Amino acid sequence: MTKKKPLPPELLAECQAAHELFLSKKNELKLNQRKIADEVGISPAAVAHYLNGTNALNAKFASALARLINEPIDSFSPRLAAEIAGLASFTDHSNVVPMLQPHREAKEYPLISWVAAGERLESSNSYPTGIADEWLSSTENAGQNGYWLRVKGRSMTSDTPPSFPEGTPILIRPEGFDLISGKFYIARHTASGEHTFKQYVKDAGVGYLVPLNPEYQTVPLDGTWEIIGRAIDAKITGM
Repeated sequence: MTKKKPLPPELLAECQAAHELFLSKKNELKLNQRKIADEVGISPAAVAHYLNGTNALNAKFASALARLINEPIDSFSPRLAAEIAGLASFTDHSNVVPMLQPHREAKEYPLISWVAAGERLESSNSYPTGIADEWLSSTENAGQNGYWLRVKGRSMTSDTPPSFPEGTPILIRPEGFDLISGKFYIARHTASGEHTFKQYVKDAGVGYLVPLNPEYQTVPLDGTWEIIGRAIDAKITGM
């Protein structure tokens, strides 16, 4: 995986100023990165990436941080303060409003092992910070308990798209998903506890777990398998 390009000095300075204000206020306000994460709707790891200068500050994060530390946005980012003020001025003095493009803030989810995915079924709690060595981001909503897995084996490798070669990270939504023919899911064998990643296909009222590689067998959903999560995103590897 290639190393992310460092931020320009002016954007890095904003992150450093925000971090210094956070450190100066956190004891007084009993504030930590988890509380900031909950306010913004992101993971604590994503908060750390803003504060340590890995990612540039944006208006949403800056507004939430300013509220929590009781400081104006321009105390750490005059750039974003002006941007937010400009939007407010446009709205107040015009009979039209800017049309916002559809956007979802990227959120980070833990990359876990298949063993940990099985253990996840025993608890409805979110993964605490530190349970995974690696966190990957996505703009897809995998829910509070979403997680990434790496594809194992060659059963989902195809000569034509879609294809999920071994090692491809896939994002799993373990709750609140629909069962839709043609989409991709994680299933667990009720007796052995084995997990598999396959395409779900419903034909003549019968559901099947279908590999994309024709060398592997299709598995009928005959009661010995249960669907435990839907794959909603994947990352291309080897680029």
